[in-house]
Amino acid sequence: MPEKVLMKGNEAMAEAAIRAGCRHYFGYPITPQTEVAAYMAKRMPQIGGVFLQAESEIAAINMVYGVASTGKRVMTSSSSPGVSLKQEGISYIAGADLPALIINVQRGGPGLGGIQPSQSDYFQATKGGGHGDYHLIVFAPSSVQEMADLPRLAFDLADKYRMPAMILADGTLGQMMEPVVLPEDEPVMIEKPWAVTGTQMKRPHNVINSLYLQPDELENLNFGRYDRYKIVERDEVRYESYLMEDAEYCVVATGIAARVTKNAVNAARAKGIKVGMIRPITLWPFPKKILRETASKVKAFLVVELSMGQMVEDVKLAIECSRPVDLCCHTGGIIVSPEQVMDYIEKMAGGNR
Repeated sequence: MPEKVLMKGNEAMAEAAIRAGCRHYFGYPITPQTEVAAYMAKRMPQIGGVFLQAESEIAAINMVYGVASTGKRVMTSSSSPGVSLKQEGISYIAGADLPALIINVQRGGPGLGGIQPSQSDYFQATKGGGHGDYHLIVFAPSSVQEMADLPRLAFDLADKYRMPAMILADGTLGQMMEPVVLPEDEPVMIEKPWAVTGTQMKRPHNVINSLYLQPDELENLNFGRYDRYKIVERDEVRYESYLMEDAEYCVVATGIAARVTKNAVNAARAKGIKVGMIRPITLWPFPKKILRETASKVKAFLVVELSMGQMVEDVKLAIECSRPVDLCCHTGGIIVSPEQVMDYIEKMAGGNR
């Protein structure tokens, strides 16, 4: 049986990325994700990899662009203000159809905000963030174990669909320590005939680019990219369903808020309230289908998040506003409590029984 080790979330993500075949990391320190960079600084030289602390977040993401062009697995990490600085480069990477992994361990905002945990970068991650029409595959872990599991999946899907992936964690999970089982099997790498690796005069030149001055050429590329996104939306949705078999009410939460919510759901069940939880693991693609199906079975929804209300909009869109949707939230680094979520569940059930 694989041995469990006690690891901090940030370090688990870094080690898991290495075990997924990442040998290039470019980043810049910012709380609360600095341990990712510190871990990579220690480990990369030990395995013949490359760690470079760039002069800025903008430099780091453009270094990612360069290595991604060669087909190598490459990663950067930051926290909210730093990821904002990377957005132009992320758009370029998406526009060049390149796989890469970006980790965002969220802190409160806007602006410099604070260093406490947040989930207020949801819109930025799921609606593009940079300029133009594009998506990232966005994962939201809710445990240190998932932080160890998701980097390989993120790299695999990024390679498969030729698009960037993001792990959208929060400061609590990044700093939390839990026992984890790290992946031990070797990653499976796919061929990348598009990569810029030198031709040796044996093949035509590959060109990596996101600039297309002819409108019809750019439009065709965007339409083709969105055809690929439709496949991602069809095949790569991931979520957890908890106590939803007989539920009359549904709570939707992700990340650390989902862990709090699970306790509240258990407490509500003990009081006879038939409530369950759907936890999106992929924020894009969002689990629209299961929420739409759930709307035909439950009386109301509650969304719990550490923002002023961002994911709640996707829930309303998914169910086409066919049921009441309430929001339980904190922001600025304050985490919702099980008691607070329980109060909202009781109000929801009291008004819909």
